[in-house]
Amino acid sequence: MSTEDQRVARDDSEPAKHGPAGATRWAAYLDWVRADLAATVLALPEERRRTALVPSGWTPVELLSHVLHMEQRWFVWGFLGEDVAEPWGDWTVDEPWDNELGGRWHVADDVEAEELVAALWAIGERTRIILRNYPLDAVAEPSGRFLSDPPTLEWICFHVLAEYARHAGQLDIAVELAS
Repeated sequence: MSTEDQRVARDDSEPAKHGPAGATRWAAYLDWVRADLAATVLALPEERRRTALVPSGWTPVELLSHVLHMEQRWFVWGFLGEDVAEPWGDWTVDEPWDNELGGRWHVADDVEAEELVAALWAIGERTRIILRNYPLDAVAEPSGRFLSDPPTLEWICFHVLAEYARHAGQLDIAVELAS
């Protein structure tokens, strides 16, 4: 009888169950979900990448743009407090939380999925550097995104991983609808 746990399907690219803890594990999991989303979008035919199949109207390429901007907002603009040229560049409005503005995700027609993936890898590298250089209990800069009550780096990691997980599930549904 095998001693391998068969109750849960394993993705061989998921970080190891017994790997290093702390920031190294956060970086590995963020890399894993980032890579999965990118590979899923790139595996779609070009026309499916820009086809909305859900009632809210987003497309897989728009979701890809959203996650790269989202990660940048939390780690670069948020935690580091660095200026970001277009923190809401994935949206049609500058205040997406204002429902009256009718904002939605948007990607210009001349932007290719491969460009977005390259930008996603660049943001991922920034995140890995942050996780390598700051303790998880470090508090975000009280500027940029967080003018008051800035969260810790660990809280940001939880939030970003949860957001990636939600969007990975949404993308799975869109891919299923496309087939």
